[in-house]
Amino acid sequence: MLTADRILYEDNHLLIVNKLAGEIVQGDKTGDTPLLEAVKTYIKEKYQKPGNVFCGLVHRIDRPVSGAVIFAKTSKALARLNEIVKERKINKIYWALVEGKPPVEEDRLIDYLYRQERNNKTYVSAIEKTGYVRAELSYKMLQHYTHYSLLEVSLYTGRHHQIRAQLSAHGMVIKGDLKYGARRSNQDGSISLHARKIEFNHPVTKELISVTAPLSGEMQKIIAL
Repeated sequence: MLTADRILYEDNHLLIVNKLAGEIVQGDKTGDTPLLEAVKTYIKEKYQKPGNVFCGLVHRIDRPVSGAVIFAKTSKALARLNEIVKERKINKIYWALVEGKPPVEEDRLIDYLYRQERNNKTYVSAIEKTGYVRAELSYKMLQHYTHYSLLEVSLYTGRHHQIRAQLSAHGMVIKGDLKYGARRSNQDGSISLHARKIEFNHPVTKELISVTAPLSGEMQKIIAL
């Protein structure tokens, strides 16, 4: 069930939700209720809409990841938001809690990634290869704790498992991310990666929308220390 306190922004055209770690954004073979359906139910009940409710998914984040996800409430907004995404005019900031300390406190990473469908994993190459796609991000360390470091990550390309794979390949494994080399899992099954901030120009009004998603779960426990 989607509660009102998780709504980060809402108007007639779009809605931004703070996704919890473990939620799926879109339906899959597990049969679990996706966030998309929960958003539709929220809109239907809040505005007492009869029949089917329109809700368009603009982008996704991985199931074990938390943070801001954008949904469109009209087909017009969805079409325009899709263009904004395609043209990379959305500024996405993530927080990642990584094991140990990064090799340098601030850097820009450019790699080439290959998605292996069979095991749903992304592989990283420092050089161009056939079948690999270019991936770019930058990071800076915000805080170092006893066993972990908090990084702020700016994403410039949206590749499959990009942050998880790239950081791991450069010696910065995300806490709880067993798939990419973490020493142990998080108790709640999450990985310590959070879509912290989203900025873009509104698809209809053109005003700047800037939304910050509060932390929850395992990340909140450590960062609150």
